Amino acid sequence: MTTAQARQDLAVQPTPLALLLLGREADTRSERGVECPGDLPSPSDPDLVARARAAKEKLGEKVFILGHHYQRDEVIQFADVTGDSFKLAKDAAARPGAEFIVFCGVHFMAESADILTADDQKVVLPDLAAGCSMADMATAEQVAECWDVLTDAGIAERVVPVSYMNSSADIKAFTGEHGGTICTSSNAERALTWAFEQGEQVLFLPDQHLGRNTAVRDLGLSLEDCVLYNPHKPNGGLTAEELRNAKMILWRGHCSVHGRFSLDSVNDVRERVPGVNVLVHPECKHEVVSAADYVGSTEYIIKTLEEAPSGSKWAIGTELNLVQRLANRFAADDKEIVFLDKTVCFCSTMNRIDLPHLVWTLESLAEGKEINRIQVEKETADFAQLALERMLALP
Repeated sequence: MTTAQARQDLAVQPTPLALLLLGREADTRSERGVECPGDLPSPSDPDLVARARAAKEKLGEKVFILGHHYQRDEVIQFADVTGDSFKLAKDAAARPGAEFIVFCGVHFMAESADILTADDQKVVLPDLAAGCSMADMATAEQVAECWDVLTDAGIAERVVPVSYMNSSADIKAFTGEHGGTICTSSNAERALTWAFEQGEQVLFLPDQHLGRNTAVRDLGLSLEDCVLYNPHKPNGGLTAEELRNAKMILWRGHCSVHGRFSLDSVNDVRERVPGVNVLVHPECKHEVVSAADYVGSTEYIIKTLEEAPSGSKWAIGTELNLVQRLANRFAADDKEIVFLDKTVCFCSTMNRIDLPHLVWTLESLAEGKEINRIQVEKETADFAQLALERMLALP
């Protein structure tokens, strides 16, 4: 099946900004804009698959390839394991014999893998421009300034930071240093429950939607208990009284993929596909999550579709590479799976990891050239690991 056919089957239509040409262009507002040194193979090279296989075979046990669920099929076929970001980082840590960990994902994921793996293991990102717009929405300087604002409001000592896995090593380190924990979309409820046992308020970084949805849907807080801290406004655009009265101080960040789904998307798909089940990721907006039938992490989405009865219909609100893969996987089981929106919605930065970049990476490593290594400075790594360990210790 061609990409065009798959998009048609999923009821999606291309838009000018849909894929940033599948990663061939750069969004200078959200990406690091770093190019790989050396010459990449041409994407039209018919030998790319054979070259990747040969380089991987030459490396043998020295290389372990991780593939995030949102990666292209052309890359996923070479992954030794697939999963979400934290699962993959843990999988890397469980392979101490691999000298090279090639992370087919984005920058913050490779950082987490570097933090959790042994010092003699080298984590490699095939394209250094594969960043994450959400992670980039919270910088260390901005978060330090926010903490000063909370201190001036007299509440810092009772605020516990909780940071989403989709954050930089610097933000994870801040969280660890200030007594907080990391969370994933799967354990956000447990992380927030723990945080409220440690303090009276939570600073949730950097995804406002996951924080809001978890607080309201799972913990029973109200929307009025949540305030939105905007790092681009003085004092976050909030008064000291608003900060003191809030239970959840949400950072103004979001996922560019999940944030595009709307209530209109839900209403439209229910009209187009009678009897459809709407299944969305908790990074979606609150009104989308409220209107959905099922809400959960990437792993939850996959498990739900695996267990769904034959003949059932599903509209999925998450990244299109994964939705397309699931639609193909379950077509033989007579499960109809469509994309929640009518327009194409790939993760543009994730899509920067393509087959030419993977081939270039594997061939370089096979030739003894160490390229694109991701290394987190020790003090940052130590505090970030502390926050990750708190997450692992959650009940």
